[in-house]
Amino acid sequence: MATSYEDRVLRVLAYIHDNPAGDLSLDTLADVAAMSRFHWHRVFRALTGETCAQSVRRLRLHRAAIWLVQSDKPVAQVAVAVGYPNLKSFARAFSEAYGRSPTAFRKAGQFLPANPHFKTGEYPMHPVTTRTEPARRVIALPHKGAYGEIGKSFEAFGALCESRQLWSKVGPVIGLYLDSPDTVPEDQLRSYAGAEYRGDATPDGMDDLQIPGGKTAVLTFKGPYSGLHAAYHSLFGNWLPASGEEPADQPCYEIYLNDPRETPPEDLLTEICLPLK
Repeated sequence: MATSYEDRVLRVLAYIHDNPAGDLSLDTLADVAAMSRFHWHRVFRALTGETCAQSVRRLRLHRAAIWLVQSDKPVAQVAVAVGYPNLKSFARAFSEAYGRSPTAFRKAGQFLPANPHFKTGEYPMHPVTTRTEPARRVIALPHKGAYGEIGKSFEAFGALCESRQLWSKVGPVIGLYLDSPDTVPEDQLRSYAGAEYRGDATPDGMDDLQIPGGKTAVLTFKGPYSGLHAAYHSLFGNWLPASGEEPADQPCYEIYLNDPRETPPEDLLTEICLPLK
């Protein structure tokens, strides 16, 4: 029976991600879940920690933040694309969540990752330290496609951990990024959404991964996840050339130090980890 409810929650989370401009009312989401609306909202909150309305709002505005800094879509077009046909309503909701208007957010140093005028040094510096990271066993769900959309897999991962009562065996939440978005087509990018695992058998439906550990450059980024792409440019374009270090033949990974459901976007802390030789 637990698997049935897991499937319903995962189906609804996927639907929200895939249809940000669609009808995401409680009735519609209950229909997607194939469950009575009178009980569905209790099931959803128990397995995700949020009401349906809270999840819809957060995921829509996260998608908007990504588009504002990673595309040149007009703000009004972004608003409609995430389900806010009224620009004033969108601006108010976005400002409440992100602490500034959509236009100010776009101009506030988040930087377009595809900026044709990019030159080394134009991105802001972030604190970088070199430390020895432990080897980690990670359980995760695979994600294929734009890295900015990996939240879809993280939502599913969190719901599964809640449903299966795995949190006591789970450590830091981690994202692994296997490809360079500068050389691999966006729809072919491979990544994983998961967490360090301290249990025994690998949970059904998840992949079991190993991060070797060792010497690692760690950039600490504070702010919305939409700014992470620019932080990578700072790490590789500003810090690495001056460091005298050489990257190891291992993918980068990110460690998320707080919960986006409970933390204002401007206070989110992410460690970008670059394995070194």
